[in-house]
Amino acid sequence: MTEETKGKYLNPKADLTFKKIFGEHEDLVMSLLNALLPLDEGKQIEHVEYLTPEMVPENPGKKNNVVDVRCRETGGRHFIVEMQMNWNNEFQQRVILNSAKAVIKQLGTSEDYSLLQPVYALNLINDVGFDAGPDEFYHDYAIVRSTSGRLLLKGRKNVEHTDRIIEGLRFVFVELPKFKPQTIKEKKMMVLWLRFLTEIDRDTETVPAELLENPDTNKALKILEKSAYNEKELSAYEYYWDAVYNERGAIRHGFKQGMERGMAQGMAQGIEQTNRDNARKMKSKGIPDDIIADVTGISIKEIQQL
Repeated sequence: MTEETKGKYLNPKADLTFKKIFGEHEDLVMSLLNALLPLDEGKQIEHVEYLTPEMVPENPGKKNNVVDVRCRETGGRHFIVEMQMNWNNEFQQRVILNSAKAVIKQLGTSEDYSLLQPVYALNLINDVGFDAGPDEFYHDYAIVRSTSGRLLLKGRKNVEHTDRIIEGLRFVFVELPKFKPQTIKEKKMMVLWLRFLTEIDRDTETVPAELLENPDTNKALKILEKSAYNEKELSAYEYYWDAVYNERGAIRHGFKQGMERGMAQGMAQGIEQTNRDNARKMKSKGIPDDIIADVTGISIKEIQQL
């Protein structure tokens, strides 16, 4: 196995652990969203309810995706949270597609457009995916009006210098490998959550005092203790890490194929085949279909047909 479950804690970035922390505890996902999203002063999230993470299209012939965490502020804004281990161009397109679906799914056929609520997509990436400086780990995109009058998607610097923003869609990407605590001193909870995601793993022996003293990160640490997981969950956790590194290899292989036949097609085929291979292995070990679906992203119906 690539990521053995030695030590007291599991890695919070794994699919199983990330969803258990932020997909089952409303207070923790609220804390994470309030810390990392560019919310206006006085507009912090006070209560959320979970929504199904499956983004089913209205047309059954269209693409069906599953996100890590999806929730809604009571009577208001919608939030999608994704933990992405390996960067690829398809992920960025998937973020846009799922966010658009979250907008569309809000209204029935006879409901008024004025009922639409903003959708925020928070994407945590354990990889480097943007052509930016080594310290630029936080990327905030909104729809703004350019000086020529056209509507464009612009990054954080542009958002900070315009009041002509069309509310409705907001995309935040956080490149975890670039994060350094000293780069943001004024946002304590942002620093704590990013330290939790980047410093805690299977090799952690001593937890930073700041993470133990804060009630939110302390609770997340307890959820992350290996003793809280059963044998099948730990097996799924290890298979997940195999899948992550296999996917990374598939992406590299897809890149080489792409030089010859089209990079995007090669990457997509390599990743899809890797996910199917991992699903077969996990199924042969008796791991439940719903856990396999969470780890590989393959639908339960497809898993049952393998």
